[in-house]
This record gives sequence, C-alpha cells and structure tokens, in this order.
Amino acid sequence: MTPMEYVLITLGMVGFIVAVLVLLARAYPGSGADLVDWRLTRDHETEFKLEQDDVAQMIAAQNEYRRRRGAPELTTADAERMGREDQRVRERGVMDEGSLDRLDRRLRDDAPDEGEG
Repeated sequence: MTPMEYVLITLGMVGFIVAVLVLLARAYPGSGADLVDWRLTRDHETEFKLEQDDVAQMIAAQNEYRRRRGAPELTTADAERMGREDQRVRERGVMDEGSLDRLDRRLRDDAPDEGEG
C-alpha cells in the first residue's frame, strides 16, 4: 500500500464516520439539550431582576464612597447616562486620556442638581 492510498483510505474512513454521525443527529427526534437532559437554570425574567439588583447594589456602593468624599450621589439615570457615554466611546474606539477627560467633564456638567433625582 502506497502512502497516498493510506491517506485516501484514512480520509475516507473519517468522512464516513462524520457522515454517519450527521445522519444520526438528523434522525434523532429531540434536540441535543434533550439528549443530555439540559435545562435552563434561570429564566430571562429572573436574570433581568438579578441584573437590576446588581446595578442597584453597585450604585449604592458608589454612593457610599461618594458620600465619604463629599461628592453628590449618583442616581440610576446618572448611571445609565454614563453607561451610554462609555458605550459611545468604546464604539468609536477612542480611549486616550484627552477624550476620557473631556467625557468626564461633560458628565459632570450634565449631572443634575442635588435636588433632582
């Protein structure tokens, strides 16, 4: 047997095995998740609530730090606005020191008075 014949036979066997597996997967009536008995541990509503709780905890921790410094507290609207601004900066791909300073100044200028929120 020449080396070329060996390579062709090996590739043919691998192709045959892949074809058999693909046909078996197509013939199986359920999904792969059924096959391994996989279920979602949490639904989307629970994930959303946990995400809201996480954000609230982060804002509370940030406000505690800001109170100690004597800075005004952040509201949820402030956090959302800063998140949108951060996303815009990331989308532009501009993360140099100058743009971050300008963004920080703009956010401070846009911050509502302490009586709002």
